[in-house]
Amino acid sequence: MRLTSLDVFRGITIAAMILVNMAGVADDVYPPLAHADWHGCTPTDLVFPFFLFIIGVAMTFSLSKYTEGNKPTSAVYWRILRRAAILFALGLLLNGFWNQGIWTFDLSSIRIMGVLQRISITYLLASLTVLNLPRKGQWILAAVLLIGYWLTMMYLPVPEYGAGVLTREGNFGAYVDRLIIPKAHLYKGDGFNFMGDPEGLFSTIPAIVSVLAGYFTGQWIRSQPVQSRTSIGLALFGVGCLIIGWAWGWTFPINKKLWTSSYVLFTTGWALLLLAVCYEFIEVRLMRRWSKPFEVMGLNAIALFVASVLLIKILVKTTIGIGKDAPSTYNWIYQNFFASWAGALNGSLLFALVTVLLWWAVGVLMYRQRWFLKV
Repeated sequence: MRLTSLDVFRGITIAAMILVNMAGVADDVYPPLAHADWHGCTPTDLVFPFFLFIIGVAMTFSLSKYTEGNKPTSAVYWRILRRAAILFALGLLLNGFWNQGIWTFDLSSIRIMGVLQRISITYLLASLTVLNLPRKGQWILAAVLLIGYWLTMMYLPVPEYGAGVLTREGNFGAYVDRLIIPKAHLYKGDGFNFMGDPEGLFSTIPAIVSVLAGYFTGQWIRSQPVQSRTSIGLALFGVGCLIIGWAWGWTFPINKKLWTSSYVLFTTGWALLLLAVCYEFIEVRLMRRWSKPFEVMGLNAIALFVASVLLIKILVKTTIGIGKDAPSTYNWIYQNFFASWAGALNGSLLFALVTVLLWWAVGVLMYRQRWFLKV
């Protein structure tokens, strides 16, 4: 069974990820296309957890033959480990690419964690969970991870900061990351200054639940008829998660960079609502023409993401002209083709939209050639 609505959901998510990544390079960007500075949640903050949720739903189908009484073999574990290793290596490639030179990787200061690294770890640990724990055990583990993370972050003291400090450097997750990861390999941007990491090791713990939530959703969908009542059920579950996440946020703020437990539930709620819409139109009503462009991108999501990040780095690192005042290729294109007539905010948005269309065209070419790159 292939869930076309999931491919479309994945395509929407990767298109959004390319859009916000490209728009975020500009100095001026519309607030919905930027991450919340700290506490809070913008549409941009939904993109990454959506991707983890989608991975979980897809696991329902890829691992189904091993979770219904048939024990997985060592070859299955090897494939899972291999995929996780490739994703982690790709993340390191993106972190190290062109930091000092196009073929030079500074291993002494390369950032260890990142988006693909978090995907790698959460995929690996969630897969091991569903292959080795019964369904009830999976739910209990998810609850323990969320509640345990909350209690740890709020009540365990950090040396020199105390307990319940949720700043970039004073939170317990950043403290653990500094203990495990050498300082030179932590994130230096966005005010972290090598004192923590927005995709750190400790904050990856609740992110596992983002994947498991997708897996639980996929399990439920497989047991339901292809009818509107299934879409309604997804939507109701989504509203429930939104309410619980929002309420929890009053005591444990919704925060992407800390991946708080309230953030997990809040973003899972939005993921369920979007999946419900895709499921209703595509699976139930068979209205699929509108979704084809997103399906095309969804079938090569990782390839398009990696390539798009590499392109952004090339545009930022290369210059038009010579000398210290030569503008980067990105700024030259942005100023001359977009901002000069559309203004700064509209220019950054249009540049990002054109970039999404470019990668959609690449996706179409790959789709027509039947090139589906998997890891």
